[in-house]
Amino acid sequence: MNMGKILVVDDDINICELLRLYIEKEGFEVVIANDGGQAITKFKTEKPDLVMLDIMLPVLDGWQVCREIRKTSQCPIIMLTAKGEVFDKVLGLELGADDYVVKPFETKEIVARIKAVLRRMGSKSRVEESAEQQKKEVRYDGLVINLTNYELRVKGEQVDTPPKEMELIYHMASNPNRVFTRDQLLDEVWGFDYYGDSRTVDVHIKRLREKLEGVSDKWALKTVWGVGYKFETKE
Repeated sequence: MNMGKILVVDDDINICELLRLYIEKEGFEVVIANDGGQAITKFKTEKPDLVMLDIMLPVLDGWQVCREIRKTSQCPIIMLTAKGEVFDKVLGLELGADDYVVKPFETKEIVARIKAVLRRMGSKSRVEESAEQQKKEVRYDGLVINLTNYELRVKGEQVDTPPKEMELIYHMASNPNRVFTRDQLLDEVWGFDYYGDSRTVDVHIKRLREKLEGVSDKWALKTVWGVGYKFETKE
């Protein structure tokens, strides 16, 4: 049974073949690209269900590849890199990556993360093909959050927003005035098997505030000091 197609992008041929071996054992089809230019080309032609993307690449680096993919697609992206600094993780998440793996890694962990991300997000192509999918949208004064199309509109204007930010604001706005701890948001938005930490939530909240601050006096994205965050609405 074909579990889906994975595009593995890394300039280390040995790593690519190792990942191919273990990922194909789980029933996935694997496509390989060894530089950023190949990655863009193969993404367009192969239409993968998920991308494993190294950062340090020839031609185009992983950041550039991620940006290019996000211009046209919400396909899940797992960043794969030897760098483990918080800055790199934050930048990857801001650009729209869904998870982050630091080398050296365990192959079992890679497979677990692939399955977790696909389970969490589903294949975008399948979502688009499902004509019967229920429309997921919440509306407030000056704000429309449409998770079906991954569109955020502020005062009628569409605002470019990475997919995880969309899922976060949709989740909070769908539960107005509920206070969420950072751990709850990691569990409910990223998934119980996400390997990140609470700083991930803070980064996404900060970015959302930059987009939403001052839009309306009828709602606000609030910090509950010592606890977490809430989407506050006023009668």
